[in-house]
Amino acid sequence: MPLHPRIMSCYYQQPFARCAGLTACIVLTAFGHALPPKAEQHINDVLPSDVIVQCGKLIDGVSDEPVINKSVHVRGDRILRVIDRGIAPLGAEPKLIYDLSDFTCLPGLINTHVHFDSNPEDSVDYSIYARRTPDETLQLVLENAKTTLLTGFTTVRHVGAWFPDAVYQARNLIASGKAQGPRIQTAGPYLTIPGGGGDLTFPEISGEDIPAESQQGIASTPEEFAASAEAAIAAGADFLKVIASGAVFSVGAAPGAPEMTRADIEAVVAVARQHGKKVTAHVHSDQSGRDAILAGVDSLEHASLLKDMTIELAAAQEVAFSMDIYNGTYTDTIGREQGYPDIFLQRNTYTTEAQRVVFKKAYQRGVTLLYGTDAGVLPHHMGGWQFTTMIDRGMRPMDAIRSATSVAANHMGLGGDIGAVVSGRVADLIAVRGNPLEDSKTLRNVAMIMQAGVVVKMPVAD
Repeated sequence: MPLHPRIMSCYYQQPFARCAGLTACIVLTAFGHALPPKAEQHINDVLPSDVIVQCGKLIDGVSDEPVINKSVHVRGDRILRVIDRGIAPLGAEPKLIYDLSDFTCLPGLINTHVHFDSNPEDSVDYSIYARRTPDETLQLVLENAKTTLLTGFTTVRHVGAWFPDAVYQARNLIASGKAQGPRIQTAGPYLTIPGGGGDLTFPEISGEDIPAESQQGIASTPEEFAASAEAAIAAGADFLKVIASGAVFSVGAAPGAPEMTRADIEAVVAVARQHGKKVTAHVHSDQSGRDAILAGVDSLEHASLLKDMTIELAAAQEVAFSMDIYNGTYTDTIGREQGYPDIFLQRNTYTTEAQRVVFKKAYQRGVTLLYGTDAGVLPHHMGGWQFTTMIDRGMRPMDAIRSATSVAANHMGLGGDIGAVVSGRVADLIAVRGNPLEDSKTLRNVAMIMQAGVVVKMPVAD
């Protein structure tokens, strides 16, 4: 299909640094020619220093209401200012204008819970993790990262990995511009007890075949957990993750049972604080949730079985929740069809509705809610599906969007750079057809993506 005919125009007809993969600028006018037909257009080269993105509606990630007929003036990798349509930009004439007057623009989205070293179908037979070579694992991580970027998520929090070295490598390749993907904050390895929810011990894998890389975060005492935390930070972890309770996709302790003690978690938090790092805790169990909060963690993942008093404690201690409240539906349908192990399906049933009840209570109580899908359990191309479930469970649409923009950015310590379309922020910008405040499903199909001033996806004609 051809590119949307109103998307790109060039103010100067002379060639400039490669435009849309071509050596010369192509002027799209009523009498010009569009680029060769493609399903989508990717631009990997440096764009001109001044770009204007004209938006029909703009949701800036911080305001309570959208605004109309605004233009975003981008200079290099930053947003220079947001101006009314028709207002002359500062300085030199922009070399590119993207006319998105039929679209709603938003900040680049943030997913605070992903696992790029996993795919949902791996759950059918976990021996795949022992059979992949390191090169294959790195390639998998990079492929899932690119898929995630092309669905509109320009930043992610990688919340633990069986193959942390591959994730470090992918993060660095992306940051250096050698690979395409979202900017990554990674927790490195899972910090977990032997046989716990973060230990790659499954019936399909014999003990001698378990990859050594997957065992980096295993510990049994507070002293061992402190050592594992130090090692993870030394290796490059941006924050830390503890597996405090049992997991759904595990054959160890049930999700409602603790796996780490409060002393174990406190040891990890102490190390993190020494290095200026945050800690998040995988938690389904109410006891583990309370232990983690009292130990000083910054956020809880899942939080499925928390009681009202623990939700209140989280609100009082300003502990955020990243709750993957859509993927239980995926597991119970597609996962069941694919033949996931019965224990996974049983645990999923046990936690899915309970987690959604906790989500609604936490939102009503004012707990900070971060957008996190547990991608890897959920397919990486389905990052935008959870918005609808969050809204169905009582969240205001604008709050759901902010959970994946400014709220997530602030929690990650990146609020001065990303998460909002305002002057001075990094130019991460997406566009969708329609109004996501009225139809959240529009966020499942992002039409335009700009990351740090570079357009990596452009709309196509209807």
